[in-house]
Amino acid sequence: MLAFANAKINLGLNLTEKRSDGFHNLETIFYPVKINDVIELVDSEETLCIIKGIEIPGNVDENICLKAFKVLQKDFNLPHQKLILLKNIPVGAGLGGGSSDAAFLIKLVNEKFNLSLSKSQMERYARSLGADCAFFIKNEPVFAYAKGDEFEDMELRLTNHFLVLVKPPIHVSTASAYADVKVRQPITSLKKLIHLPLKDWRAHIFNDFEPSVFAKHPQIEEIKAKLYDADATFALMSGSGSSVFGIFENPVKLQELELENLVFYNV
Repeated sequence: MLAFANAKINLGLNLTEKRSDGFHNLETIFYPVKINDVIELVDSEETLCIIKGIEIPGNVDENICLKAFKVLQKDFNLPHQKLILLKNIPVGAGLGGGSSDAAFLIKLVNEKFNLSLSKSQMERYARSLGADCAFFIKNEPVFAYAKGDEFEDMELRLTNHFLVLVKPPIHVSTASAYADVKVRQPITSLKKLIHLPLKDWRAHIFNDFEPSVFAKHPQIEEIKAKLYDADATFALMSGSGSSVFGIFENPVKLQELELENLVFYNV
């Protein structure tokens, strides 16, 4: 059985408080986009994970997909499976690829083995694996808060616009990004600001990771500037980087950015 795990972008990101447990409270808008990994489950004599496509740093035995399966395998006495992951979502890009893989693996296992888990039950499993994993269970635009694992549904559609995503050949460590970020309480919550006209987002909606990430990687800031030069209505780095997206009123072709970066159109 197959699942197609999509990426997400952050339409704004405010880090509002450093928590006593070492995490941060934040507010953001998670928005799904059409860049997909492919996950396959195959009956096997042992439980293992095979990764194809983009290389993922680290030991394959520590892959979040495999962790997700083993949590369910323990609780439901599942038979061994071979997990085949075709990786297309760029790594270290702020697109939630690993979190999406884990969430879609949970949904795939639920379907294949008729576990009859509700969405809220699957979200609980996903939350144990990572802060934004649970978002991908329902996979609809949400206002996210707390650690990024509590959600409020929202009506938000960018279907009448053209979304372009640029991934430079830069890996931004999430841990490093958090270490350098400055925490601030926004004057107005992102939950309210997101309802402004799109043309006003540039002046009001920000990503708190940008200043510190741009200081270390000025190439990422240059990409954002070039998206605005190409008439993007709004552009922002996603998550802790390194990808940057632009929202356009009309189709564009960004040949200059294609020379050194991965560019995904109409995502």
